[in-house]
Order: sequence, then structure tokens, then C-alpha cells
Amino acid sequence: MFKFKEPQGFHHQAGSSSGSEGVGAHGQVRATSGEGSVDEVFERFLSGSPIFKDRDVLRHDYVPERLPHRENEIRTLASILAPSLRGQKCSNVFIYGKTGTGKTAVARFVLEKLRAKAEEVGAPVATCYVNCRMVGTEYRVLTAMCSSLGVKVPFTGLAKAEVLSRLKKALSRRTIVFVVMLDEIDVLVKAHGDALLYELTRMGPELNGSKISLIGISNDLTFKEHLDPRVLSSLSEEEMVFRPYNAAQLRDILLERARLAFVERAIPESVINLCAALSAQEHGDARRALDLLRVAGEIAEREGALRVTEEHVRKALKQIEHDRTVIAIRSLPLHAKLVLLAVYEMTKRSSSAITGEIYAAYSAICGRMAISPLTQRRVSSIINELDMLGLLNAQLANMGRYGRTKKIRLAIPRSLLKEVLAGEGLA
Repeated sequence: MFKFKEPQGFHHQAGSSSGSEGVGAHGQVRATSGEGSVDEVFERFLSGSPIFKDRDVLRHDYVPERLPHRENEIRTLASILAPSLRGQKCSNVFIYGKTGTGKTAVARFVLEKLRAKAEEVGAPVATCYVNCRMVGTEYRVLTAMCSSLGVKVPFTGLAKAEVLSRLKKALSRRTIVFVVMLDEIDVLVKAHGDALLYELTRMGPELNGSKISLIGISNDLTFKEHLDPRVLSSLSEEEMVFRPYNAAQLRDILLERARLAFVERAIPESVINLCAALSAQEHGDARRALDLLRVAGEIAEREGALRVTEEHVRKALKQIEHDRTVIAIRSLPLHAKLVLLAVYEMTKRSSSAITGEIYAAYSAICGRMAISPLTQRRVSSIINELDMLGLLNAQLANMGRYGRTKKIRLAIPRSLLKEVLAGEGLA
């Protein structure tokens, strides 16, 4: 049984209902109830949480000392990278699987262990981790790689070719194995093409004895279709596929994190089971499970509760769904937002629209905004991507002698989409 100790000394206190300022005995002006309430919240938090010991344990960027149910993947990746400890080039690796299957956690875990072992035995190994979604451009990917080698590059201002030249010179001056992990590599390729990957996978002969090995990580199972065959043959020397977690595995992960994150008795086992079950329905997403657990704890904390309940989990589920959708829409490229707007306009009178109708509406929107529209083929690809994100629902329909097309409908509330697009100045 997963038991916790009852927290002490924490009581929820309501603020004063008065909204006016008052005068103290010595003439000082007292704070309004609003200011008092804020101070009260801060003081209550500083006095210690009845729920959390360390909430950061539940965040995505936390890499635990043990990764349950990924032992085989850890051993496989470690065996691929091990030759670098003898100064030998290890194979490039392409890791893919859906969000929340432990790809990044495993890769960062092994990369850190490799760095530590190399330091311990004096092996000529350097490592670099880059999140391509966060850095955004090829220039910044190269800047991060240079920084890992101690080469200073200005944040902006140089040509990409110059930064690439500095990277090559830094590697040529040493004889090392440089292991680079490119997380969310699909984002980089979709935005800028695969020219940088081609350069990185082909620069070996220019490095004067140094070697570079790449670990590419992608959530998009169709990502390889975007790669030039020459890049694909080099990057995918070895492949690893991470399968989704099931409910029992998610439960084990949550139990382990919960022991570190929560005070004793603050969270019953039934709450952990519910978070695991709900996340298993969403393709075994461990990130979603951890988010649910953390947000449920934060809601309970704000309410002044001493324990997290299943009701807090259900409130957290609604909050996360809303937040994820808003973030997903706001982070889309402009043309993807315009496609969403076209679907919104076309489905005002009918629940769905076909691809051709949406493209016509999209083209009209581009005309109003004086923007050159993309081709219909590219818009069809965007529709597929929005379908994968869960923002649209695209189903193939047989139109008889007119062939087949897709019937597309919104998969999110119209009011939410209108609110977000209006905030972006598009609706």
C-alpha cells in the first residue's frame, strides 16, 4: 500500500471580505483585502506545502536515477554508444515513438552516463544535447554544438556556413568522438529541410581524426519520409522504436515519482491508479500521466486540501486539455493557423467540409491577407498534421465516380478555436 504521513500545521485561511483600506492604531494605512490575500497566499506557501516535497520531480525535464520498463532500451543505446569510449565512431541512431514513451529521458540518461564514464576513464568523448524545437533554427543548433566544444559563437550575425566552419575547425584541432543528440529533429527538418543533417553526416573526412555521431529523436513516425535518401541511409544506421506504456507500467512510473514528489499520505493509491488509467487511454503517454499527477496536486494545494483526490484529477484533466489545445494552436506556423481558420469558416453551416472546399476557403483568406497561398498538396499535408495533433478529424470518404476525398471537421470546440485565433489577430 502506498501510504503517506499526514502533514502538520497547514490550514486554509480565507481572506477578509472587506475591500477597503483601514487605518491602524498608529495612523498607518492597512493593506486592502486584495493585498492581504496575496500576502496570505505567499506566506502559506512559504510555510511549507502539505502536498509536495519536490514538485519538479514530476516535470518533463527531470531525469530520474531509474527508468522503469525501459531497461532494455537503456542497454541497447548504451551498447551502441560504448565504442566511443575507445575513441571509435559509434553508429548514428534514429529513435522514434509517440510522445511520452521515454525516448528523451532514456537518451539523456545514457548520454549523461557516457559523459561521466568518459571523464572517469579519460576517454576522448564530448557530448551535446539540443532540443530542435526550443532552438528553432539551424544556426542555433550549430551554436549549441560549438558551445559544447568551448567555441564561442555570437547569438546571431554570422552566416551559417561560417558557424559550420568554426565547428569543423574545433573538431579538427582535437581527436575526439563528438556525440550529438538532436531531440525533436523532425521540427528542424520540416522547417528548414535536411541540408544541415547532410552536412553533419558527411563531414567525417574533414575532421582530421575526430568523429561525429548523431542521435536523432522524433515523435513523428512518418518523419523519415521527409529525408533525402542519402541522409536517411547515414542517420538511420541503427533504429530504436519506443512502444507506448500500458496502464500497469505507467502506474509503476507514477509510484516511483510520487515517493519523491509528495509528502507522505498526501496522495492515495487510487489517485495514482486513475492517472495511470486515463493516460493509458491516451496512447500510454507518461508525460500526460506525470502532468495529471502534478496539476492535480497543485489544484489540491491551492484549495488548501491535505490530500489529493480523484476529483482533483478530473479537474486537472479538464485544465490540461484546455491548456494543451491553446498551446498547440499558438505554436503552429502561420499557414497551419490559416488552414484551421478555413475549416472554422467552412464548418459554420455544416459539420464537415471536403479538402477542395477547405483549400478554396484557405486561398480566399490568403488573398484577403495579401499572402501567397501554399499548393493544395501542401495544404493536404498540413491537414494530415493537424489531424495527428488532434485539432482536426480527417476521414477518407468515397465519392463514387468522383473518386475519394477527405471529410474534415474540427476536433476541438469552435469557441476555443475562435478565441485563440482572435488572440492571434486572425479571426
